Amino acid sequence: MTYATKQNLIDCFSEVELIQLTDFDNLGVINDTVLTKALTDADAEINGYLTAYPLPLTTVPANLVRIACDIARYYLYRDQVIEGVEKRYANAVKYLQMIGKGQIRIGPDVNGDISATKDSGIDFFSSRKIFGDVDF
Repeated sequence: MTYATKQNLIDCFSEVELIQLTDFDNLGVINDTVLTKALTDADAEINGYLTAYPLPLTTVPANLVRIACDIARYYLYRDQVIEGVEKRYANAVKYLQMIGKGQIRIGPDVNGDISATKDSGIDFFSSRKIFGDVDF
């Protein structure tokens, strides 16, 4: 499952910028091969932080779309990353690290559905207290 699409990147950053970053042959169009590689690399990086979640996710949380766009854009800039792009990438990584540590949960999907992961089928129950609070 991919977290962001070509259209998501266009919506976030503009078709003009994506042409500038991918069109090595000066054809005036987005090079889909280059763009897909950046999106695939972004997916792999995101998945590395989502080890606590069953992958692939059944729906894409809205916040992961934005994060995937920021990471893919960072990869598209290659060795010529500008400060604003690098800062957005660093913030995306910090957010993913917080998810990975369980400090925050991935959010609702792009349709607002809170259930953004598959049900693992595992339920946890605890038994009733046997002993009350004990003062020593």
